[in-house]
Amino acid sequence: MNLKDIIGDEALRKREFPVVSERVFLAHAGVAPLTRRAAEAICLFAESGCRDQQESPAVWEQVREARRLAARLIGAEPQEVALLGPTSLGLNLVANGLPWEAGDEVVCYRDDYPANVYPWQKLETSGVRVIFLEPEYPGVITWELIESVLTERTRLVALATCNFLSGYRINIEQIGQGLHKRGILFSLDGIQTLGAFPTSVEHVDFLSADSHKWMLGPVGAGIFYVSREHWDNLRPSLLGSWNVLSPEFVAQEEIQFYTGARRYEPGTLNVPGIVGMKASLELLLEVGIEAIAARLLDLRKHLLNGLREAGYEHCLEQHDLGANADDSERSGIITVRHPTAEMGMVHSALTRKGISTSLRQNRAGEKFVRLSPHFHNSEAELNTAIEVMAQESAG
Repeated sequence: MNLKDIIGDEALRKREFPVVSERVFLAHAGVAPLTRRAAEAICLFAESGCRDQQESPAVWEQVREARRLAARLIGAEPQEVALLGPTSLGLNLVANGLPWEAGDEVVCYRDDYPANVYPWQKLETSGVRVIFLEPEYPGVITWELIESVLTERTRLVALATCNFLSGYRINIEQIGQGLHKRGILFSLDGIQTLGAFPTSVEHVDFLSADSHKWMLGPVGAGIFYVSREHWDNLRPSLLGSWNVLSPEFVAQEEIQFYTGARRYEPGTLNVPGIVGMKASLELLLEVGIEAIAARLLDLRKHLLNGLREAGYEHCLEQHDLGANADDSERSGIITVRHPTAEMGMVHSALTRKGISTSLRQNRAGEKFVRLSPHFHNSEAELNTAIEVMAQESAG
C-alpha cells in the first residue's frame, strides 16, 4: 500500500483508519486514534492470551520485530532500542542514570512539553545547574541560540524535535554535530516527529517517544534509544528480573546488566501495546516517512491558506515559519489564533461539528487552536474545519 492508494481510495482509507468514518480528526499531536492494523493486532493478542499464557514464542517474535522496525524508523541498531513508554520514562532514565557532578549544566527549554522539563529541573537538587533557553519566538530553537549559552560545564542539551505548541522543528543534524564537537550529550523528546517526519539519531545520544501521536500506536508503548557508546555510562536506574542477569530466576550477589538497550527494560514489557505499535509502524514504513512528510506539508499549506483567508494567523506569523520559512522548520502542527474571535468558543464549535482539534495556551495565557492532521486526512476534511472556523470568527 502506498500514499496514493490511501488518498485515492475512500473505502481503503476508511478501512485502515476507522476514525474517518466517525469524525474529522485533526488532533494527532495529542492522542491519536489507532489504525485498524493496530487494533486488530491487539485484539488477536488478547484472544490468544485468554486461551494460553500471554508470552509465547510467536509473541516474542513480534516484540523482536517491533524493536527492529523502531530502529529502522530512527536509523539505529535494534540493540540500541528499548521498548519503553511513556516518553517521560526514557527522559527520566537519562536524567537519573548519568553520573552528574555538582556544577554540571543542562540546557533545555522551559516551554517545551513538561515531560521534557521536569526531569532536568529536578537535577537542581543534585547541584546541577539548569540553563533555560530563551528564544525570540516560541519554540524556535536554533544552533546559534544554543551555542550562545554553552560553557565548559555544559554536560547535556535536552530538546524536543518539534515544539508541541508552535510546531517548529529543530535542525537535529546541525545541533547534534555542534554539540558532539564540544563533547556535549544530546537528548531528544521525539514524540512530535516520529511517524511524521524523518528523525535520524545519527548525531543523537538519547531519544524517547511514546507511540500514541504520529506513530498512531497505543498509549504507553514507545521507543527509548540509547547510543551503544553510552550503555556503560548511562546506568539503569530501574532494576528488575528482565534487565539484570538472574540465571534460573535466582538473584545474584553482583548486579550485571544484559547487553544492549534491554538493560533499561526492568520488568515485564507492555506487550499488548508493543504489538499494536508494531502494526502501526509497519503501516507507516510501508507508506514511507518521506512521502508522509511531503503530504503533511501539503496539508499544512492547504489548511493555513484557508485559515488566513478567514483572518486567522499562525502563532509564529511574525517569524518566517508562518509564511516563508524553509520546510525543514515546518511540521504537521498548525497553531492559530484570531484577532477578535475567542479561541475557546472556536474550539467548542469545532467539537460540536465532530471535528477534533486541541485548545492550547502559552505561558502568558493566550489561547490557540492547534490543528494536527495526519497523512490520511483529506483536503475535504480540512475544508470542513476551515468553514466552521470561518463562520465562528465572522459571527
